[in-house]
Amino acid sequence: MILVHLDLKGAPPKVSYLAEVFPLFSALGANGLLIEYEDTFPYYEELLPLRSAHAYSPQEIREILRLAQMSNLEVIPLLQTFGHMEFVLKHKEFAHLREMPMYPNSLNPHKEESHQLLHVIIRQVMELHPGVRWLHIGSDEVYYLGEGEESKKYLSESGQAVEDLFMCHLKKVAAHVVSTYPGIKPIAWDDMLRGASAQTLTESGLAQLVEPMIWDYTSNLEVDNRVALIEKYSQCGFQKIWLASAFKGATGASQQLTHIGHHLENQRRWLQVMQRIPDESLQGMVITGWQRYDHFSVLCELLPVGIPSLAVCLQTLKNGDYSEQVAVSVKDILGMSHLDTENYFSEASGSFPGSDVLVLITQIVFFLKMPTQDFLEKNRIVTGWFSSFHRKRKMIHPIMVQQIEPEAVRLLSNWTLVLRDLQAALLKIFPAITVEEWMEEHSLPYYQQLQEFVQDLNSALENQT
Repeated sequence: MILVHLDLKGAPPKVSYLAEVFPLFSALGANGLLIEYEDTFPYYEELLPLRSAHAYSPQEIREILRLAQMSNLEVIPLLQTFGHMEFVLKHKEFAHLREMPMYPNSLNPHKEESHQLLHVIIRQVMELHPGVRWLHIGSDEVYYLGEGEESKKYLSESGQAVEDLFMCHLKKVAAHVVSTYPGIKPIAWDDMLRGASAQTLTESGLAQLVEPMIWDYTSNLEVDNRVALIEKYSQCGFQKIWLASAFKGATGASQQLTHIGHHLENQRRWLQVMQRIPDESLQGMVITGWQRYDHFSVLCELLPVGIPSLAVCLQTLKNGDYSEQVAVSVKDILGMSHLDTENYFSEASGSFPGSDVLVLITQIVFFLKMPTQDFLEKNRIVTGWFSSFHRKRKMIHPIMVQQIEPEAVRLLSNWTLVLRDLQAALLKIFPAITVEEWMEEHSLPYYQQLQEFVQDLNSALENQT
């Protein structure tokens, strides 16, 4: 199986946009989706606080699943059950279930109420996903595990290690899924298991309950290391394993454009790993596309921006490598005349859904942000004759206005046009709150600086007459 990961936290695409991209995913070689809802799921009753204002409705979830089925994309829901639970533990109703009272990322595994909470979360998600074959129960990056008071006491009295504590909780969650939903196989991220000895892993009994998903998003992935890890899991009894690469959201928390070459090399390294492991041990590959590094971080590359990278990654996996022939195929499917895998900037637009968003964000990054910064911070007339000191006192030599006003007005006009078009394009794809966040974070600061500069320039000029 080759799955596309949809990380919905903070930027859930409208159902109308998903209807456009699901057939594209399928055409590019995907046959499944790993959907991480977080706070965009329509939780209800005691879980209502978890539901964001821009969450999907139950009807929309059903429509998403119908659209996926129409495009022959099998859906696997992903929910967090240990680490990365900020969207739950940030609320006052659940703050008492934190591993560390100050930090909302990890769940306290010792409280019965923690497990009851997870049972309700799992039940509500499964209610809207009848017929799924797998459930991803997260469990990566359980930071501060073992540092809470109850954990310290438990570890001290039992003589166990933090990895034992982790495996105990994971086993409870997986056992609940298996017993409550016969036929469903739990999947879990593997990073918290990597340091455990083969003996500890074998004796834990996890191999009978979960399928580990090994993730590594680096371009210099160590092939030998990953092959050895897979062999270790096989020796411990894990019959099937999953691999996870990335097509976006893995090269910087505030990244706005996707470096395709990084992700292409990541796929190539994983292909080398696949060539050295038994075919029967590999259940599938997930190409992740992170939208935020965690619940509280800024948005990184939006989904439309990452689609060319996703196309390259999917076609590379499907064909066993990225060649000139594959590049031609990608460009043909995306309607692009040119595709640059080595740089962030690609001159050509495309005809794929959301291609206008990629074009406009590229314009902002290369043709607006950088020239604006250079103008305000490096232009010798601006820094020498209209500094913050001059602006505050409305002082400027009139002849200098002629030197800098045309460029300032030109840049401001360009900003106004691009921001207007980008806002309209984004609102077709995302909820207003996502559009507001992206604009405020990545474009408005530069636009507003320039706007204030022009206003100060006009005020200073009026003050001289």
